[in-house]
Amino acid sequence: MSNAVATEKEKQVTHQENGAVERDYLSPPVNIFETKDGFLLEAEMPGVGKDGLEITLEGNTLTLVGRRDDVSAGSGGVYRESKPADFRRAFELDPALDTGKISASIEQGILTLTLPKAERVKPRKIAVG
Repeated sequence: MSNAVATEKEKQVTHQENGAVERDYLSPPVNIFETKDGFLLEAEMPGVGKDGLEITLEGNTLTLVGRRDDVSAGSGGVYRESKPADFRRAFELDPALDTGKISASIEQGILTLTLPKAERVKPRKIAVG
């Protein structure tokens, strides 16, 4: 993997949502692919929709936060293996990326980020005259 996108080790942390229940953050698994124009990052966030997604960029730190609703069929569950938890993952980006052109989409719980390389670092051919 190139050094353009470095992962930051995530700790499970808790937060308060509207003064209600404390919930844990899970670190979503990611895949990072390099293309000729940049990088493609895929993060698995099941149960997270567009409204529950927050992507921030501070300096060179890209932070992904996905909040999913606690879906319960009724007040008294019979059996439950999953727990209500949100997702959080942070990445340190290489300055060679064009952070102004980062784009994101989410479909079926897969967040896809396109991280383009800056024009100055893309390979180019030089004509010989």
